[in-house]
Amino acid sequence: MSAPRPVRPIPRTDLPRAPGALPLAGSAHVRWDMAEPLSPGARGRPVAAADLTAAERERLSVPRPVLPGLPADRPLVMGILNITPDSFSDGGRLAGVADAVAQARAMVAAGADILDVGGESTRPGAAEVPVAEEAARVVPVIRALRAEGIAAPVSIDTRKAAVAAAALEAGADMVNDVSALGWDADMARVVAKAGVPVCLVHARGTPQTMQDDPRYDDVVCEVFAALAQRMAHATGCGIAPERLICDPGIGFGKTLAHNLALLRDLSVFHALGVPLLLGASRKRFIGTLSGVDEAGARVHGSVAVALHAAGQGAQIVRVHDVAATVQALALWRALTAAGAEAPGTGAEAPGTGGGA
Repeated sequence: MSAPRPVRPIPRTDLPRAPGALPLAGSAHVRWDMAEPLSPGARGRPVAAADLTAAERERLSVPRPVLPGLPADRPLVMGILNITPDSFSDGGRLAGVADAVAQARAMVAAGADILDVGGESTRPGAAEVPVAEEAARVVPVIRALRAEGIAAPVSIDTRKAAVAAAALEAGADMVNDVSALGWDADMARVVAKAGVPVCLVHARGTPQTMQDDPRYDDVVCEVFAALAQRMAHATGCGIAPERLICDPGIGFGKTLAHNLALLRDLSVFHALGVPLLLGASRKRFIGTLSGVDEAGARVHGSVAVALHAAGQGAQIVRVHDVAATVQALALWRALTAAGAEAPGTGAEAPGTGGGA
């Protein structure tokens, strides 16, 4: 199968809906009727959806479910549950399993659709955590979440196969690998055997080296091509294509300019044909642009980026500030709903049903 070409659907949320506009990746709120083919170093000339191949139109339009039981027509909120002493924003805040369970319960009550549990910081400069130590941080928490009856899907944020395997056995539902299956050669086998979704995150280098003068000729096309290659690797290792999720890796081997370029052209990643996850919450570029040094105070900028991702048709936003993001997305959904989708007309109201 040939690699998909980078075609950027031009998102629309204006009302009334443009006649003939297609849903963007199954979204109930974002449509597209024009697209921009991209090539390395050059922007293409926008063309009508009808000028693309039928396969490209379908790839850019069809729903892409993430996990059974979760809606595929609106952005899902993934709440970050870091069991680490040194994460850039919230490291050391959770003292033990009980604190982690309480935080998870609060995030689910606030509307989180998925919980992302991590035991190793991947911030720039972070040191590698031994497998046994990382597993000892996350596995008891996942077991406790299930023992306490917290039914929300759990993602294990790790690049290590042994940690992923232990977390999946403890009750995790998916894997979020910042190395896109590149750090641990056994990770693809673990994921394939478990039959669970895996998020492939684009990153260059390791946390120790990734911010050492990263360079690209065309960051959007190069990240797109790299993710397409990692998808091919994953399927070649026996992972079902419908189990793949992609994340362009904001802040992982990128400068401020690179991050902004990826965010502006975010919808191009729908051409990969898989759910799109964006993890930009509280990251340094938000502080640089807003003048907010303290990571924990970057909630408003983080919410702004999450709303931008929603407008680009992203399926998942990974965030620290669940309640603020859920509230903002509820308003965004109401303001971009048409006809029977709008609140008060029989459809599910924003903020109900455990989601955003």
